[in-house]
Amino acid sequence: MDHKAKKAIMEKFATHKGDTGSPEVQVAILTDRIENLKTHLESHKQDNHSRRGIVMMVAKRRKLLDYLKRKEEARYDALIEKLGLRK
Repeated sequence: MDHKAKKAIMEKFATHKGDTGSPEVQVAILTDRIENLKTHLESHKQDNHSRRGIVMMVAKRRKLLDYLKRKEEARYDALIEKLGLRK
């Protein structure tokens, strides 16, 4: 992911101006990285190091989503809808 793509994701999911660390932004960035790694793993099936990385990213995204659901379920539901993630 290049700098411009990351900045666009931050602007799209930011809760306020200059927001880079809210759960929404973090989950959106992780989702983009996971999608990129998925396409890599489709063509490189033996790449177990990257497979471990994607598993760790999915776990981190799940923890952030659980946190958001626990704190503010409305924000969680909106984020899931925006990203197209299943519940």
